[in-house]
Amino acid sequence: MRENFKEIPLLQQREIEIKAIGPLLRAFCREFGEERVRDVARRALQEISRELGAKSSAGFGGGLESLKKNCVEKWNEGGALKSTVKEDDEKCFAFDVSECAFAKLYSELGYGDIGAIVSCDRDASFLEGFDSSLKLERTETLMEGGKRCDFCYRVKKEDEK
Repeated sequence: MRENFKEIPLLQQREIEIKAIGPLLRAFCREFGEERVRDVARRALQEISRELGAKSSAGFGGGLESLKKNCVEKWNEGGALKSTVKEDDEKCFAFDVSECAFAKLYSELGYGDIGAIVSCDRDASFLEGFDSSLKLERTETLMEGGKRCDFCYRVKKEDEK
């Protein structure tokens, strides 16, 4: 961390980000078309997230245990996610999120329609950068109207690598 900078919870970081990029994304969508702008924004944020994953892995080390300890815990700072662990062993960490403060934040600020681009769509890219021997399986998110976010971080099988 740089001198004179204070680490802040991810939820607070995302609030700062959406207040800055939300209005820009809306303006760009009006000017250049919603589908095109959303696609470019999604790819750019995924690349940023992939780089952050690599940086995190370089600092903490990769692997499923490191992901749980150093990343999932950080994402949940301040109780940002209400979740229930479904599986936790050396090959898989699976949990369901029933309440998401990120989704609530974006909705309250009027950016619920782009919340997935700013948050959820970054998750798999982060993992790619963090450890390519892991994969994220998820079929639904609260952000996109699902009943839950069903996260499953799994060690890839030999034929998947």
